[in-house]
Amino acid sequence: MSARSSSRVSSPAGGSYASARRPSATQRRRRVGAVVALAVTALFVLWIAPRINHAVRDLTLPLRDQDIIRQQARAKHLDPALVAAVIFAETKFQPRTSATGAEGLMQIEPATAQFLARLSDGYAFTTRDLATPSINIAYGSYYLRYLLDHYGGNEMLAVAAYNGGLANVDRWIAAAQAQGRTLTIADIPFPETRAYVARVLEAQREYRAAYATQLGIA
Repeated sequence: MSARSSSRVSSPAGGSYASARRPSATQRRRRVGAVVALAVTALFVLWIAPRINHAVRDLTLPLRDQDIIRQQARAKHLDPALVAAVIFAETKFQPRTSATGAEGLMQIEPATAQFLARLSDGYAFTTRDLATPSINIAYGSYYLRYLLDHYGGNEMLAVAAYNGGLANVDRWIAAAQAQGRTLTIADIPFPETRAYVARVLEAQREYRAAYATQLGIA
């Protein structure tokens, strides 16, 4: 074999090994296309992920009327996350009328509303007003403040009374004290109220974590 012929060895396909190792224009275009596709996919994931998270949070832990909640919580010295948590437990921010006639976001019963109207000098109040979110949240927040004051700031007891009734909670406290104990969630005899208190207090923590800015906590 001559020196000339040995300098360029043919590949089995008939071309040189040098040309076989060099990617073709088609291969280069495919590689560039794959890189571009990966980059576009990554950008899409970065764009869509927060929106999916927001949509999921809106379904599992909704928040509406946050301006009203902030205003009422500030006026009545309440944790806005507690107000939001009570609304979540009552209606999940979908106002309705219950079988017992409770109305609106915070499910205020007409008798309770009339009682609160007398306490707050709201003599012009009518039960139809409870369908208005601003009025409903105002009355519900007022009632929460009333219950918290009654129980020395104890949120667990106030939430229990919001659902199970003040007279019932007073009776449970008295029974626990007669046994030398402090009433706990586990001691609440009404299963519905026991579950309600646990749900509200858990939701309160979740609202503080997820909506601190919207609720004016941060």
